[in-house]
Amino acid sequence: MAFDPVTDGRYRDPATSDNWMADHRARVALEESGRLERKQQELLQQTCERSTPAERIRVWERRHGLTLPRDTNHRLLNIVARQTDLALAQVREEQQRRLGRIDADVAVVMADESTGST
Repeated sequence: MAFDPVTDGRYRDPATSDNWMADHRARVALEESGRLERKQQELLQQTCERSTPAERIRVWERRHGLTLPRDTNHRLLNIVARQTDLALAQVREEQQRRLGRIDADVAVVMADESTGST
């Protein structure tokens, strides 16, 4: 009987060990298959014509772990447009919509601060 580092030297029935390994491999393969399926679904959603430009861009942001740049001439805008099947003008419209919302939020906070309300 050989020392098994997985079991800390305790005896394990080889038939049980083999089944455990096969189950583990199957579970890992199933998880990987699920990850690939989700990735493919996100890729389809990122370019789906039924999705709005805002939805497509949000999917792109989630997939890449980035946010849409605020600079209207940023090089990344062309990449976002190409990978979401949007026109550059559509990406810039979403960018301006977001910037307008941010500006409006800042104006509200500043107005609240000047009146003393919270």
